[in-house]
Amino acid sequence: MTQHKFEISVTVDEQTGAVISAYFGIRRGRSAQTREYGDGAAFADYDKHGHLLGIEMLAPCSLRVLNRIEGAEPEVRRFVKSAAPRAMVMA
Repeated sequence: MTQHKFEISVTVDEQTGAVISAYFGIRRGRSAQTREYGDGAAFADYDKHGHLLGIEMLAPCSLRVLNRIEGAEPEVRRFVKSAAPRAMVMA
């Protein structure tokens, strides 16, 4: 499995400061598949081996949705939960 390369990029509304979207880079690689989660609230990119490359949140997501995306990678779970803007994560 490729090594983690954690990054986050957040887009905010310039007038209100509200978070519009957040992208969590997990590891570098070429996306071979994108899966939708949470009825379009989040999308996850995977390489040809099924390794998670990144997560894009376009709307608030529940922890249950994020857990489904992150799978069995505890480092990814810790990164996303600690870096996610509060407005983008629902209990």
